[in-house]
Amino acid sequence: MKAFLVLLLGAVLCMDSGSSLQCYSCNSQLSNSNCLTKKLDCGADATCKTDVIRVVGLFSIISKGCDSSCASSYQDFNVGNRNISCCSTDLCNVNAAGSVRSSYGMAGGVAAGVLWTFLNNKL
Repeated sequence: MKAFLVLLLGAVLCMDSGSSLQCYSCNSQLSNSNCLTKKLDCGADATCKTDVIRVVGLFSIISKGCDSSCASSYQDFNVGNRNISCCSTDLCNVNAAGSVRSSYGMAGGVAAGVLWTFLNNKL
């Protein structure tokens, strides 16, 4: 009987306690690498949300967290865009597509092209 109780206790301790959804969390960061450390335990009905606002050729503003009424959307503006994505598995909001590095690269390429054209016309 003692052996049975020990086995039963071991089985109870090994069972998963029904953990809640985990999401990465950050507010208004310029780099996705700043959004990969803080993790939130979300409620049972929540999803992970990533909100990325891009200003064309300059920078991106990234926010992540939990949301109980997340709705994916994409809005295009004259000077940039906003992309909201939702997912429902642990730590699924790891990415922020098109991070700041690509924006800096694009801005640098445009600046180099303008400078090259200016210098060639000057000579």
